[in-house]
Amino acid sequence: MIDTHCHLTHAKFADDADAAIARALAAGVTACVTIGTGIDDAVRARDLASRHDGVVFATAGLDPFSSHAAGLAFDDAYQALAELLRAGGFVGVGEIGLDYHYDLDARSVQAERFERQLDLAAELDLPVVIHVREAHEDMAATLAAHARNRGVIHSFTGHPADAARYLELGWLLAFNGVVTFKNADDVRAAARLVPIDRILVETDSPYLAPHPKRGLRCEPAFVAHTLVALAETRGEDVAVLEAATTANARRLFRLDS
Repeated sequence: MIDTHCHLTHAKFADDADAAIARALAAGVTACVTIGTGIDDAVRARDLASRHDGVVFATAGLDPFSSHAAGLAFDDAYQALAELLRAGGFVGVGEIGLDYHYDLDARSVQAERFERQLDLAAELDLPVVIHVREAHEDMAATLAAHARNRGVIHSFTGHPADAARYLELGWLLAFNGVVTFKNADDVRAAARLVPIDRILVETDSPYLAPHPKRGLRCEPAFVAHTLVALAETRGEDVAVLEAATTANARRLFRLDS
């Protein structure tokens, strides 16, 4: 199994990130992609990956929250991001995207900052990890206009129609503990639509722990529970889905290179 989206540099892992990685390995997880949100966090993600070479991989991006925090200094943050990515040590750009749920930047500002990072990812030939919340229509339109990009819609929580649009555009979809929640029928319906070569599993640790771990801090080892639930939802053998999601992750992030 590969946890394709976790935040091992989060403060909730300050005391036991190494132990959490060890528990993940013991649970059958072969690799984790830890997501750098903002420049300082991306540096920490890269450093953690270097200490766990071949097991932990890092991405870097200015998500809607770190973009908002940068304020008028966004151009400086973007230049720092570009320098980091060009220096190497990262397997993707992200998470980046659009978030209309919170009172962040104006939608036009979010779009401009997001598209600049899409262009950077295309220039560097790196996959993109997409954050999208309550913005699926605008996200799909933006990705359609940026056909050079490839990547994954992380923590997919949209409707089946949203999933179908992203699939038409060539993107992968990643599912986490939400697929185990009682009120997530639309997410499960979407999961059944995804071809087996376009699906990924993730935790989004330390958030969104799956059943039967609800209420606990989520960690990469818990991706095993999501994988089982996803296989049941799709009517597939767990081992078959495990092999497919692992192969998909290795291909998308070029983990073997």
